[in-house]
Amino acid sequence: MALEARLEQALAFPAPFVIERLVKDRIADTADEAELLFAEAKKYLVLCEATPDMSFGMPSAMVDQAWHAFILFTTEYSAFGHRFFGRYLHHSPAIEHDLTPRRQPNIASLNDFQSRYQELFGEPLPAIWHDDTSVTPSRRVLNNDILRVDAAAGDEDTVALIDDTGATVLEVNSLAREALVFIAGTRDFYVRELPGGLTDDEKVGLIEALVRSHVLRVAP
Repeated sequence: MALEARLEQALAFPAPFVIERLVKDRIADTADEAELLFAEAKKYLVLCEATPDMSFGMPSAMVDQAWHAFILFTTEYSAFGHRFFGRYLHHSPAIEHDLTPRRQPNIASLNDFQSRYQELFGEPLPAIWHDDTSVTPSRRVLNNDILRVDAAAGDEDTVALIDDTGATVLEVNSLAREALVFIAGTRDFYVRELPGGLTDDEKVGLIEALVRSHVLRVAP
């Protein structure tokens, strides 16, 4: 299904001021990453406009930050909405990684979003939509779970992160104990702050695993 000309033009809309803001605020590490985030934010808006019978939550905190950075430029953002969509585009920052439990007939699941994205743009949902791929030492993450650290059963070389139901969220080498204790006791931190002498790659890998399991989330 071909997009209307106005929506094609919306996808091509340049906003170097947004790119600069994303890099300045350290939401993106490079201008290229910022360009990609902004492009995906525009695709989200176009997808929603082109699918009026469905309601799509915003699946990615990172793409949502690019959208929010655009909104901060009030005049330019308002003009963008009226020019290409005929109205001001209100921000609905619903970040739902699993929409199925409360699904209603007009509420799209993540799978619906992925399918519609591929149908509309002719390509699979890019990796940048998956927040665990955006973790860097300078990324800020949030912890909304009640966690504790304990020795893994029968293995003194392994420690486990346990949630408030008693379920094991993650088991890692005991060398990461100090980092896990920090994570369990800290609601808001930068990846680089993890203690225990871990390398940057080890810090990123640990946080990526916890973002994938939805224990942590990338800060909006």
